[in-house]
Amino acid sequence: MKMTKIALAMGLATLGISGMAQAELSANIGAASNYVWRGVSQTGDEAAISGGIDYSHDSGVYVGTWASTLGNGNGEELDLYGGYSGEASGIGYDVGVIYYAYPSAADDADFTEIYGSLSYGPVSGGIAYTVDKESGVDENDIYYHLSASFDMGDGWSVGGTVGYYDMEAASSDYSHAQLDVTKSVGDFGDFTFSLSNVFDQDSGSNQDNDLMPFVSWSKSF
Repeated sequence: MKMTKIALAMGLATLGISGMAQAELSANIGAASNYVWRGVSQTGDEAAISGGIDYSHDSGVYVGTWASTLGNGNGEELDLYGGYSGEASGIGYDVGVIYYAYPSAADDADFTEIYGSLSYGPVSGGIAYTVDKESGVDENDIYYHLSASFDMGDGWSVGGTVGYYDMEAASSDYSHAQLDVTKSVGDFGDFTFSLSNVFDQDSGSNQDNDLMPFVSWSKSF
């Protein structure tokens, strides 16, 4: 992606050449029958392909970029992010900022969030706050989530997420839940079957509350 080199250059400039021996560069690719984000399809229930590159340092600093198709002739999504993660007394933490860009969108759809999360064992929770929207409206959206993931052995894992979107726009708030069952097959990547559902909507919310099943595949390098 055209933004990858920029993100990597920012990370190298921040960390310094001397940190290269303690740095790690990774990449990922994926495909899904439906790109579902926070309980809502981003592709109009069409399939998507995606990929990204991440750069992390032993200090806890990381930067990365990720892109996905959006289906229905809606172009693509390009995310740029950076943050700091670590662990203290068995509690993991992660704080950062992410910019969501939609280069082919006809309107000003880009926006920026700051986020933070904590984790302990199989459980994690976090919050994301919208600090800027290119459209200039509804910049104070807040998303809360709580997740858990359990290793079932033999490459199987089961995870679940519940989230609540507190939207600045009147009567647009909603909650959602998702269940994921994943099978890891080594060099062939990870295959996941998911069920997602939106519920507890405000009267003005236009989110689809039908149960959405979808499958996805991902592989990291």
